[in-house]
Amino acid sequence: MFSKFTSILQHAVEALAPSLPLQEDFVYHWKAITHYYIETSDDKAPVTDTNIPSHLEQMLDILTQEETERETGETGPCMEYLLHHKILETLYTLGKADCPPGMKQQVLTFYTKLLAHIRQPLLPHINVHRPVQKLVRLCGEVLAAPTENEEIQFLCIVCAKLKQDPYLVNFFLENKSRKSDTKSPERAEQVKAPDTGQSGAESQAGSPEEPQNAAASTSSPASSNSSNYNLVTSLLNLTKSPDGRIVVKACEGLMLLVSLPEPAAAKCLTENTELCELLTGKLVSFYKALPQSIDPLDIETVESVNWGLDVYNLKEDAAVFTGKRALISFLSWLDYCDQLIKEAHKSAATVMAKAVRERFFVSVMEPQLMQTSEVGILTSTALLNRIIRQVTSEVLLQEMVYFLLGEERDPESPGTVAKNPLRHRLIEHCDHLSDEISIMTLRLFEQLIQKPNQHILHSMVLRNLEERNYLENKPQEEREPLENGQPHDAVDLEEDPLFGDDLSPDSRLSGSDWLSSSPPQSPEHSKPDGKTEVHKIVNSFLCLVPDEAKSSYQVEGTGYDTYLRDAHRQFRDFCGVCQRWDWRGNPKPFEKCNLDVPFFEGHFLKVLFDRMGRILDQPYDVNLQVTAVLSKLSLLPHPHLHEYLLDPYISLAPGCRSLFSVIVRVVGDLMLRIHRIPDFTPKLLLVRKRLLGLEPEGITIDHTTLLEGVIVLEEFCKELAAIAFVKHHAAASSSP
Repeated sequence: MFSKFTSILQHAVEALAPSLPLQEDFVYHWKAITHYYIETSDDKAPVTDTNIPSHLEQMLDILTQEETERETGETGPCMEYLLHHKILETLYTLGKADCPPGMKQQVLTFYTKLLAHIRQPLLPHINVHRPVQKLVRLCGEVLAAPTENEEIQFLCIVCAKLKQDPYLVNFFLENKSRKSDTKSPERAEQVKAPDTGQSGAESQAGSPEEPQNAAASTSSPASSNSSNYNLVTSLLNLTKSPDGRIVVKACEGLMLLVSLPEPAAAKCLTENTELCELLTGKLVSFYKALPQSIDPLDIETVESVNWGLDVYNLKEDAAVFTGKRALISFLSWLDYCDQLIKEAHKSAATVMAKAVRERFFVSVMEPQLMQTSEVGILTSTALLNRIIRQVTSEVLLQEMVYFLLGEERDPESPGTVAKNPLRHRLIEHCDHLSDEISIMTLRLFEQLIQKPNQHILHSMVLRNLEERNYLENKPQEEREPLENGQPHDAVDLEEDPLFGDDLSPDSRLSGSDWLSSSPPQSPEHSKPDGKTEVHKIVNSFLCLVPDEAKSSYQVEGTGYDTYLRDAHRQFRDFCGVCQRWDWRGNPKPFEKCNLDVPFFEGHFLKVLFDRMGRILDQPYDVNLQVTAVLSKLSLLPHPHLHEYLLDPYISLAPGCRSLFSVIVRVVGDLMLRIHRIPDFTPKLLLVRKRLLGLEPEGITIDHTTLLEGVIVLEEFCKELAAIAFVKHHAAASSSP
């Protein structure tokens, strides 16, 4: 009580007394603090019962006022006094001893406000960065300490200063060998009276160290494997705080540090701290906290999560679905890992992404995806789909793709499809006995195709089309005349009036300049009548389904034009993604192709074509997902993929099939089955209206699966026609 009265009296005297010069006032307040320790014997009284907080506040106000009154960059006498008399060193010692109780909190606040309010660079001064470095080591030592809030504020302001001047981080990379020297008399003397490294007048002026020399002296130990990065260590300790706000602040500080462009700091970050362990450890623990079974729809539709912003209510979350809180926590931390790797220095990002791959994807997720329990497969596949959707970091995406698909780049063969067990299992799941697993895995691949990563498309499809060995390359007289003069596996286009008039290679839609960055078409590849060509191709797809199996013309709003708008938008988006990839505008010339190698469409396309061939016997939802994946592949602006999926006029090599040939076989099967179903057309129309919600569900209709398959087939052919038209139009527009 008496001390508070003294403080009030002191403020009153200061208000009435004539103002002293700033330096005298500053020295007065500092000496008042030092006199307390000389005169006071009771060191158990809390610091809040003394005048120390008031004097420290006054010193800060004086320093701020002094800087305001002077020109930018000029050091005033008060700041020189603080630097020369090593006031920060003394305060650090008092804070470490926490004498009187609560002094550590006051010291942390003083340091934080000093760095935040003073505009001139202070950290280059040895009498600033050395005590700051020591104080950093005190932070996070005790979990849930009463000074946690002040500690995190102090650490974050240091991180912010390093973000402004990244070279300063070299002051915070400490050689571990220094710790072993602290017992020597010389080192002990340095701790008591730190050497400023300056002589007389320079020391009086409080001038900073030369940045180049400082960086050189401190970065040399960082180049070895014996450097401490105590700033990171303290922040990592504070991420374990039970206070969520402290954890978020610590994560923000780490985000600032990983983005610093200094290579020595990036190396030290990954080699000498536990940052990778923190990222992967929490990711694994959050994943393992998830329920064994979650509805895939809940996983897909749970709101987008940004780390640090997930406000939650346990009762509300539990009422929505069991495990929502655990799912949001996992996705939130995944978002943090993704953003951290995205912002990090390139070398640090690579190390962190590899750690996530090895310690989370390989160790935890792979066994989940390889299990035999259908419930487990469905949940883990849905979670993987959500992870793929959420990841935006190029480096983390690359590691995830290598985990899922492998790093192989050579063409597949039937004997090598099982070389990567996880890749093989995932593709096989596209044709699983469980329709739910098939649909979810197809969605996963649809999501993967749309990610901006070239290796995905190369691994899944393009590596098998590089040599164009799906094309017939033998002269006409050498071809096998097995059935009606054609190979038994070829599609007999002459039986279709659409293809009887012109089967020459010149009628094909040539490879085109899909991307604006690709080289223009050469004159010998240009065609005199491009519109006729695209007209033929569009009609090839539109007329594939016979008239008696069509029903869209009887329902409004289901015309071909709706697909044109969607195809135009999606193709534009794909071009934006693929533009930076080295995709040639025209197919690889025949003379440069190795056509003697037997063609294998690859495991992924094989499963898709097999599924497409069973479209009349599969559930409606499965058919929708199969055609969705195939349409995404057809939209890709790669000339070989376009030729293989969208050109009906190519002459296939013996034993090969294309998307068009698969559909032709389905139509052939359909023509045989139509005549066995009485009232086929009215039933087909009724099923279409029910699917559109135009007719209520009524009596059960026979052959519903086949009828729904016919409707999907018709719509898919219209979609392929629209894609072919849009791609041709885009190529024509970009050609000179």
